[in-house]
Amino acid sequence: MVLRGRAHIFGDDVNTDYIISGKYKFKTLDMDELACHCMEDVDPDFSTRVQPGDFIVAGGNFGCGSSREQAPLVIKHAGVSAVLARSFARIFFRNAINKGLPAVECDTSGIEAGDELEVDLASGRVANLTRGTEMAITPLPAVMMDILTEGGLTEYLKRHGGFEL
Repeated sequence: MVLRGRAHIFGDDVNTDYIISGKYKFKTLDMDELACHCMEDVDPDFSTRVQPGDFIVAGGNFGCGSSREQAPLVIKHAGVSAVLARSFARIFFRNAINKGLPAVECDTSGIEAGDELEVDLASGRVANLTRGTEMAITPLPAVMMDILTEGGLTEYLKRHGGFEL
């Protein structure tokens, strides 16, 4: 799975309320409508600038806070192809994989806003095409790659009728 897009930079400790504010989650279940509010508390223009395939790039502890699965769903519906971060809150990481949103752990310090990135999940590398650099990523286990390939855990289970480790 090779993904390509531009980087949108965020800092450390981006919590699930910053990803999608709790004030919206009870107003609608329409993910496309909620995606219009993705990241607005930390970057009010994010939803108007993000293009299909772009990446959210962050520091440590991305997705901390509540365990709401709307957070990775909203990011996915906003058109983001993956989140790259130095580290993830455990529940966000698992929710992201289950919803079919790649969560990539890597050193994000050399990535600037607007950099063009190519992420190859199978080979375990991120190429910064703007800066001509490349870095290794923490590879995902094969079962997580299979879940992402199917578009999330629900789609995986529908297709395979079960789950084997």
